[in-house]
Amino acid sequence: MFGLPTTATAPFCPSEVVGTVAVPSGAPLWRKVMRFAGPGLLISIGYMDPGNWATDIQAGSQFGYSLLFVVILSSIAAIVLQCLSMRLGIATQKDLAVHCREQYSPRTGKTLWFFAEISIIACDVAEVLGSALAFKLLFGVSLVTGVLLTAFDTIIVLGLKGKGFRQVEAIILGLILTITVCLFAELLFVKPDWAAVAAGAIPSLKALAGQEPFYLAIGILGATIMPHNLYLHSSIVQTRVVENNDRSRQQAIRFSRLDTIFALTVALIINVAILVLAGAAFHNVAAPVAVEIDEAFHLLDPIAGTAAAGILFGVALLASGQSSTFTGTIAGQVIMDGFLKIKIPCWQRRLITRSLALVPALIGVIIFGEHSVGRLLIMSQVVLSLQLPFAMYPLIKLTGRRDLMGIFANTTTTSVLSWGLFVVISAANLWLVLQAFGLQ
Repeated sequence: MFGLPTTATAPFCPSEVVGTVAVPSGAPLWRKVMRFAGPGLLISIGYMDPGNWATDIQAGSQFGYSLLFVVILSSIAAIVLQCLSMRLGIATQKDLAVHCREQYSPRTGKTLWFFAEISIIACDVAEVLGSALAFKLLFGVSLVTGVLLTAFDTIIVLGLKGKGFRQVEAIILGLILTITVCLFAELLFVKPDWAAVAAGAIPSLKALAGQEPFYLAIGILGATIMPHNLYLHSSIVQTRVVENNDRSRQQAIRFSRLDTIFALTVALIINVAILVLAGAAFHNVAAPVAVEIDEAFHLLDPIAGTAAAGILFGVALLASGQSSTFTGTIAGQVIMDGFLKIKIPCWQRRLITRSLALVPALIGVIIFGEHSVGRLLIMSQVVLSLQLPFAMYPLIKLTGRRDLMGIFANTTTTSVLSWGLFVVISAANLWLVLQAFGLQ
C-alpha cells in the first residue's frame, strides 16, 4: 500500500524500499483508494517532527491559544502546496528538482539546489536536537553526548538495507501514535477552555503584533510547510499512474489528493492538540512563561507518573526524529539526483546530511547550554521558513504552465490562491529579516 518508486526516474535506494505499486484500471473503488494511499502519509511524517513539537509547545505555554490560527492556516497552505507538488509529478512524470534543472539556467538551478540543501540540513538539525533530548530523557546522558549519539543513526539506515520500508514506517508511526493517544487522553485531565480554543482559531493580526509572537509564528510556518517535502512529494507519487493517458492521470491526481488531504489533516489535528494541551497545562495569563520542549514531558505526569512520562516522551521524540530522518534522506536523494544528476547510496547521503547538521547543533548546545533545545529547534524552523519561497516560486510557476501541464495546469482560482500564499509568506519572512537587523 505504501510502495515507493524504484524506477530509473526515482532516485531512491532500490534495495531499501518496496517496489512500484500497480493500480489495475478495473479495480474496485476501495482498492484504488488503498493503492494510491502512502505518499501523503510519508510526507505527513515531517509535519510531526521535533520542530513542530517545539513550536507548538512554546506557542501554547507562552501565548495560550492565541497562535492556534497560525497552525491551522499554515496546515491549509501546506495542503495546497503539497497538492500542487503531487499534481506536477503525476502530470509530467518528472519531479520538481528535475524540472528546475531543465527549465532554468545552470546558475539558477544550482542556486535553487543550494537553498533546497539548506532546508534539508535545517530540518536535520531539528531531528538531531530532538533525538539528543530523547537520549537525555531515556538514558540520562548530557545533551552534548546525545547530539554525538545521533551520528550513529547512519548505522540504522544501513541496517534497513534489503528491508521493507513500509514495515519500518509502521513501527515508527505506531510509536508516534502511542504518544498521540496519551496527549489526547491528557486533554481530558487539563480540561482546556474550549471557548478560548475556538477564539484562538480565528485569525488575528493583533496576536502577531509583538516581535516574539511573530518570530514564533514564522517558526510554526517553517515547521509546517517544509521546502524539501515539495520536492519529495512530486517524486514519490509518480508510480500511481495506471496508463499513460490523461484519464489515468486525472484518476491518479484525484485519489492522491484525497491521500494528501487526509494525511495532512491528521497531522494538523495532532499539532493543534499539542498546542492546546500546552496552553491548558502551562499558560498563565497573569505571568505567561515559555515552556520549552525539554520540560514538556511533565504534560504526561498525571497519566503516566513522572518517571514513566519522561520515558514515554523520550521514546516518542526518538521515533519522531528518526522517522523524519528517513524521509529527509529520501528527499536529499531526490534533490541531488534531480538538480545534479548524482546518485549515491542511502547511507552516504545520510552521512553527508547528518555530518553537516551535527556541527551547528553541537555548537548551539555548547554555547547555549543544556536547556537550549527549544530555542534551537525554533531557530531551525525559522530557517526552513526563509527557504520556503525558493521552492514555492518554481512549483507555482511550473504548475501554471499549460505547455508543461496540459489540462492539469492551475486554474485561475488555484493560481490566485497559490501566488497569494507566496506573497504573504515572502513578505512575512522579509519582515522578520528587517526586524532582525533593526530596520523595523
